[in-house]
Amino acid sequence: MNKRDFIKSTLAATAGLALAADNSPSLASVTPITSKQKTQAAIAKRRRDKFLNLPLLTHEGKLVHFYDDLLKDKIVLINFTYVDCKGICPGMTENLKKVYKEFGDRMGKDVFMYSFSLVQDSPEKLKDYRKMHHIKDGWTFLTGTKDDIEAIRIHLGFNSTDPKIDQDRSQHTGVVKFGIEALETWGMTPALGDPKFIAEYVRWMEPNGARPDAVALAG
Repeated sequence: MNKRDFIKSTLAATAGLALAADNSPSLASVTPITSKQKTQAAIAKRRRDKFLNLPLLTHEGKLVHFYDDLLKDKIVLINFTYVDCKGICPGMTENLKKVYKEFGDRMGKDVFMYSFSLVQDSPEKLKDYRKMHHIKDGWTFLTGTKDDIEAIRIHLGFNSTDPKIDQDRSQHTGVVKFGIEALETWGMTPALGDPKFIAEYVRWMEPNGARPDAVALAG
């Protein structure tokens, strides 16, 4: 290669590098991750890690995931029941309908109710059950595999440390768990309690929420 050819090839290579550099993001254009973003990411991970994200089916046959679709950023009330229950379940459903009314048009927007089938009722049976009890939008009935439902039940605290008691389905249907996922605040109360109190317990958890006034509610 003579001197002229060498200079030509060097210039071509230099031009190619310059073009590549022009198409690459400069260090100045890369936005650094702030400490606030790191904190927000850590909080989001902590919130997600608190719950299982198992697959479930709604009463409409829609596939959902427990944390991503049902809990994240929502205010929720959760209970366990089953269609053929002859004990507490029917009365509990009727009482929770009154709780539903306490939240009015918030239901299905930022407040959601979830009822999990303890015996893997089919979506069709759950849909018929909702229709029979005249249940409206914002209250979803869910089913899944036995292992997944059991895992969620135990994870949420609907279980007893006594194995004999824990095998009794009636022991899991008597309470409702409620919480504000984004604030990481949770509680439980008897599902047959006063509907006004149940709703007030939830509102109490909200920012600027006032402690329930027993006298005012009773009046």
